[in-house]
Amino acid sequence: MTQTKNVAELQTIAKRVRREIVQMIGEAKSGHPGGSLSAVEILITLYFDVMRHDPSNPAWPDRDRFILSKGHATPVLYAVMAESGYTPLDQLNSLRKLGSIYQGHPDRRFIPSLEASTGSLGVGPSLGLGMALAARLDSSPSRTYVLIGDGESQEGQIWEAAMFGSHHKVDNIVVIEDYNKIQLDGFVKEIMDVSPLAEKWRAFGWHTLEIDGHDIPSLQSAFAEAAATKGKPTAIVANTIKGKGVSFMENNPKFHGTAPTPAEVELALQELQ
Repeated sequence: MTQTKNVAELQTIAKRVRREIVQMIGEAKSGHPGGSLSAVEILITLYFDVMRHDPSNPAWPDRDRFILSKGHATPVLYAVMAESGYTPLDQLNSLRKLGSIYQGHPDRRFIPSLEASTGSLGVGPSLGLGMALAARLDSSPSRTYVLIGDGESQEGQIWEAAMFGSHHKVDNIVVIEDYNKIQLDGFVKEIMDVSPLAEKWRAFGWHTLEIDGHDIPSLQSAFAEAAATKGKPTAIVANTIKGKGVSFMENNPKFHGTAPTPAEVELALQELQ
């Protein structure tokens, strides 16, 4: 797989991934485009620059781990894993079809190179903390990255995990908050406001950064700062746009869990040329 710190190359991969997300969800006539598109730069930066991993040896004990806690956004993870060489690119359009490895939520029974089966919201940080603690006990250089959603942050288990991570000084984990400000039923602030998020993570004892989650240099810098931070875990509040890259999906609650029509797919692909 390609590893690069070149921002232009990473942006090219990101555009390709956005097209794949739109196409696979359109073909499935089902899925979650908004929160998949908002997380593209985060995953691209992790998989193609930051994380130590090897698609030819997915069980490498000292690999870094990634957990998609907001499992409904699995199209972005599938596209990035396929682009990385873990799974077949030419099968992405089998998303959500019977017999496909690309299930509606990440499922290790179908893709063993996934670190966790997710979709029950709130559990990702707990899983990640277990993996990070195991790495510390094994004196492994492995680091764990967990992507959560802002609507997901209404779950109590998120904050139980936050207390645990700081209490045990788990400094080899990074929780990234995809702060796109929209959840299933509408705008987060109107359903149960989670702001101010950065202040909450700091209050729970985490080294906390707040950045533009679509700006690759900012992501690179944040992940480097997280790696250099010792004695406490790191939270990155990544301000993003739901549906990023497709004008009629951006900041539109409809596209949290609604697939684009064939005409909308064509329009979106034109915008993503």
